[in-house]
Amino acid sequence: MSLISLACWNRLAKYDTMVEKNIKDLKLDPENFELECTTVWAFPRRGNWATHKSDWRGNWSPEVARNLILRYSKEGDHLLDCMIGGGTTAIEAKILNRHITCVDVNEEALERTKKSLEFEAGNKAKQRIIKCDARNMSFIKNNEIDFILTHPPYVDIIKYSEGKIAEDLSGIHDIEAFVDEIEKVAKELYRVLKHGKCCAILMGDTRRNKMYQPLAFKVMERFLKTGFILKEDIIKRQFNCKATGFWVNKSKEANFLLIMHEHLFIFQKK
Repeated sequence: MSLISLACWNRLAKYDTMVEKNIKDLKLDPENFELECTTVWAFPRRGNWATHKSDWRGNWSPEVARNLILRYSKEGDHLLDCMIGGGTTAIEAKILNRHITCVDVNEEALERTKKSLEFEAGNKAKQRIIKCDARNMSFIKNNEIDFILTHPPYVDIIKYSEGKIAEDLSGIHDIEAFVDEIEKVAKELYRVLKHGKCCAILMGDTRRNKMYQPLAFKVMERFLKTGFILKEDIIKRQFNCKATGFWVNKSKEANFLLIMHEHLFIFQKK
């Protein structure tokens, strides 16, 4: 295992302490959960069950992962999240009795995911955690995965490794350069996914010089180019955005609207 920074270890130690405090009273399911049945999803809360925490910037709501896993996979299936981030997907996969391969280029994300999985779920689900670039997952066989779900960065809106990891896609500012690299990810995801199975990608848009940039649709086009077909386009409302108060004032001053939605694309391999 490669060395990670002292600051990283301090953050992980703090996270580990929070997990230990909650492990005794752990509950594994959300209250009043209902499977979504429309193309508009909204989850104001970040999840207060299992080892879920909301302090990893940009992580998706556990309700998103739970809905996707329940709708597009079955118990015993092999899932893949190729940008595992804060570990949300891994936690839900373990609870719901799905095997999962967790991939990321960021050592801190992988260590955090390992810590988040230190609980008993009462099933035989297995977790494989590997440091790897999503553009080249050669350790996964062709047509091996039953369901893919992941939440890539939105160009460099959040710089997860702050430029310290060359393979980190969140270090790319240019939109076209970013979607070029996402296309490489899409090709690899197409390779490892079984025929007829689904791949879920959550992607948002951005602005440049006050003008709207449809990043999500650019990403969608690259997945379609790879060979995927589009099964669903789910609109997910955003909550708890950092610095929202500041941007509310800026939007009024400069006359632009705040982007408060994301696209959750469900692709299918032919």
